[in-house]
Amino acid sequence: MRAFITGIAGPALTDEERGFLRDTQPWGFIVFKRNIAGPEPLRRLIDDCRSTVGREAPVLIDQEGGRVQRLGPPHWPHYPPGAAYGELFDRDRDKGLAAARLGARLIAADLSALGIDVDCLPIADVPVAGAAPIVGDRAYGHAPDKVAAIAEAIAKGLAEGGVLAVLKHIPGHGRATADSHRSLPAVHTDRQTLDRTDFAAFRPLKALPMAMTAHVVFTAIDPLLPATLSPRIVDDVIRDSIGFQGLLMSDDISMGALSGSIAERSRAAIAAGCDVILHCNGEMAQMRDVAVAVPTLAGEAARRATAALAMGRPATPIDVTASRVEFARLLTGIWQPAEGTA
Repeated sequence: MRAFITGIAGPALTDEERGFLRDTQPWGFIVFKRNIAGPEPLRRLIDDCRSTVGREAPVLIDQEGGRVQRLGPPHWPHYPPGAAYGELFDRDRDKGLAAARLGARLIAADLSALGIDVDCLPIADVPVAGAAPIVGDRAYGHAPDKVAAIAEAIAKGLAEGGVLAVLKHIPGHGRATADSHRSLPAVHTDRQTLDRTDFAAFRPLKALPMAMTAHVVFTAIDPLLPATLSPRIVDDVIRDSIGFQGLLMSDDISMGALSGSIAERSRAAIAAGCDVILHCNGEMAQMRDVAVAVPTLAGEAARRATAALAMGRPATPIDVTASRVEFARLLTGIWQPAEGTA
């Protein structure tokens, strides 16, 4: 296996993609809306990817709810943005946590039925006034302890459904004043403030199996490099101060926040301490560049990858129909899906 996760261009593998996967052996795959032509075609694509590499490789998706939801109607229901759980939490803490956990459990039921076993969720970003809207209502709130509590409930719901969580965007994207999909955000907040706010939200979640980095510069710690490419931030903040010891993946290495060639970015992220590189857009030339740039998955990175997958458990039984009714009841007056989608 090589130390990268790759996207695929469309709803079925091409012969070129099949040969690429067989030759390069990515650690895992990630699926997007462009890959989804319905439940059965998506299951076939996932099965084809796994059979091509000859193992049960992890398959990831970004299925948060709200604006970030790859699976949706008519085959799958809408889910609320993270802020809905935060609003309910403020009214009734126990109900807020119950709704977050149940929502994640229902998402896991959707994913497991397709063979998807990793969700890029929960989010522990803590937004502040004036930040770019890229996080916005995806966040659970503005207080680190509240954000951590809801994130933990979501991670538990996923785990109960047999789906592994990816914590994002470590060590925090909430203060970013630019969208890292397009440009590189810089945060100029002092380290002491970051420690008690942004970073504090991640510490209670340090035992989760996987985390995704933020393409954000924290000038108080490393004035030049974003977290994804910064050995100082990976070592001092993510591994030491936050204490996260699980598998660390980059955010999408092709995003506009990063500069240099795809190969240069990939090598820099690995050198900084990322265990695997995430590449999402399905462009074959870039996929080949990532595959050549990254190493074989070995040493501590391989150990963390194995340990992360070993945290997966079979799903506990659930009455999905009754659970959807209960989920809607919990969120009454706060959020409801578009008519006919849940």
